[in-house]
Amino acid sequence: MTSLTAIFGNSDEKPEEESEKLLELYWNRAELKKEFAGLRTEQFRLQDLVKQREGATARVQQKLDHLEQLLHDPEWVYNVIIYYQLQYLNMRCQSKIEKFAEQLKQQREQRQHNRLLGNWNELRAEEAAGIEREIGEQRMQVQMLEDQLQAERHRLMTMGGFLKIFRRRSVTAILDNLADTIDASQQQEEMLLLQFEEIQNRVPPDTEGLDVATKRMINFTILAFAQQLYLHFSEDGLAGMAKEAGDKSVGAVNYGGKSECDLIIARVQKRIESLDKASDFADILQQRAKLIAEKAVFRIDDDAVPLSGTVATVFAINRKGVVKEKDADLLGENYWNLSSILSR
Repeated sequence: MTSLTAIFGNSDEKPEEESEKLLELYWNRAELKKEFAGLRTEQFRLQDLVKQREGATARVQQKLDHLEQLLHDPEWVYNVIIYYQLQYLNMRCQSKIEKFAEQLKQQREQRQHNRLLGNWNELRAEEAAGIEREIGEQRMQVQMLEDQLQAERHRLMTMGGFLKIFRRRSVTAILDNLADTIDASQQQEEMLLLQFEEIQNRVPPDTEGLDVATKRMINFTILAFAQQLYLHFSEDGLAGMAKEAGDKSVGAVNYGGKSECDLIIARVQKRIESLDKASDFADILQQRAKLIAEKAVFRIDDDAVPLSGTVATVFAINRKGVVKEKDADLLGENYWNLSSILSR
């Protein structure tokens, strides 16, 4: 009984006070349970995060151990070098395509924004010119009314005594009417000036997203550039070897002994140097992009990325414009991570 009294108070307290204390204890207990549940959820999340980090660390350590074993093996040490050379080639091609794609997107967005901004400025200029014409007309009207007001005042002042007595009331009414009209015209001019200032201070429109047709055109050009890289490195199978190095782990492919590996390195370096020197294939890219567009088919009308099978023809075009076709599904096999680079 003593403990109950300590918790709920004396029995002399009113029932309303006891009910309020019970309710307060109930809500406090509910809030504590809610906070405790939140802490347990956070604890589980952190534990899962720790497990994920531990798993990632273990996988990295496993790769390092595997790489160390390969480097200790004289028969595999050169294969490791070739693997990373080819992986570098794969990443270099991917980086080139990403940079090329970003430049294309920015150019199209800038061109579209310039066109949008030009139309917006043209409409704003037309609207401002209309307001300026109204302001000019309003000022001319005020000037004419002020001239008329001065003329009426002068006429009133020059009237004879007898005529002035009989005409004073009508002339005064005319003067008052003219003054009111002038005030209204001046207020209208002030409103027009505010509208003109609002037009001049308008914020230009933001850049809008590209439409589907533009995204498709960008994607055709990206695919054309990807084909250009594929054709450049397809000699001696370097394009396929680079993709394989990007997809597989070190030690998964045996490239041969030291002499074979040295030959591959020389070929890779030679093709990279010749690629860096090549800069006059813009016309070929445009021609290839048109050929890709002619065969491209889309799943639905709103898709910007074509079905991979419809763009699986690689077009080799020489300086004279002669076209040769070969099958290679660069998009379907996701060469150089094309699927994530294309605009959607």
